[in-house]
Amino acid sequence: MISENDNWLVIVNLHAGSKRCEREWPEIKRLLDNSGLKLDYVFSERAFQAIDITRDSIQQKAYKKLIIVGGDGTMNEVVNGLFRQTRYATTEITLGLITVGTGNDWGRHYGMHKSYSKMINAIKKGNTFLQDVGKVNYEHVSEKEDRYFVNIAGMGYDALVAKKTNLSKEKGRGGILVYLINLLQSLFQYTYTNLTICADNKQVFSGKVFTLSIGICKYNGGGMMQLPNAVSDDGLFDVTLVRKTSKLRVIRNIKNLYDGSFINMKEVETFRGKSFVIESSPDKNLFLETDGESLGHSPLYFEIVPRSVKLIVRKKYLKSIK
Repeated sequence: MISENDNWLVIVNLHAGSKRCEREWPEIKRLLDNSGLKLDYVFSERAFQAIDITRDSIQQKAYKKLIIVGGDGTMNEVVNGLFRQTRYATTEITLGLITVGTGNDWGRHYGMHKSYSKMINAIKKGNTFLQDVGKVNYEHVSEKEDRYFVNIAGMGYDALVAKKTNLSKEKGRGGILVYLINLLQSLFQYTYTNLTICADNKQVFSGKVFTLSIGICKYNGGGMMQLPNAVSDDGLFDVTLVRKTSKLRVIRNIKNLYDGSFINMKEVETFRGKSFVIESSPDKNLFLETDGESLGHSPLYFEIVPRSVKLIVRKKYLKSIK
């Protein structure tokens, strides 16, 4: 039996932030090497590889302290690897994040530092917070699959924007401007979907939907406050649904996505609950993304896993929620 590993495992995604991480990695590594922490490095070189790296590193080498160098997608993969190992309870593993992604929306929720040196200092201080995690079951190529997520899952229009943005990243084009261009282009390509939504075994909606978000934290899309009332450790999902509306009205209200005030539109409904079932009409699937990663389609089954991942956050954040 391997004893617990005292070293920090640093999982690095050099492709994060449209390869911004690759450009800035020498500086990040220098800061990490000078931090005084005992570190082992491993690199994720393809999509979803960080899932396997995380699972195997915990299962086989007994790591209990991980540092993620990447964006929201890398964080998502590490959390999925964490839930797929069986050596430790998920709350026995500590996760620190150095944000080098395009959106960095998970870090935005917690008010993380902008500078790499301050992020590393926060990891050294080790102030931790237990956050809820979402789990979604979905279909992909006629197979049922599941995925954990720590921020927001988007459907409909949101999922189309994410898919186009991910294709842009694969071609080396990223950033908030590219996201906004995809946001507008998708607006003229997407058509509405008929949905039935049940929350905690009770139907709460039936009708045509433009876009739908369900999650744990507040932000996605590089600073858009899709779930302004979300509390990340209350054991509940927050849901924001936009019913059928005009394209002009969407364009006029894009700015209101950034302060969350769009939820006051008459076309918007919000819900809360521990579990959700979302089904679309038989002739049209509802597509899904979680933490910016494009996945499969409806029917979708969401359940909350309360206070199940231990994250390093700023002391300032802990004081703000007392």
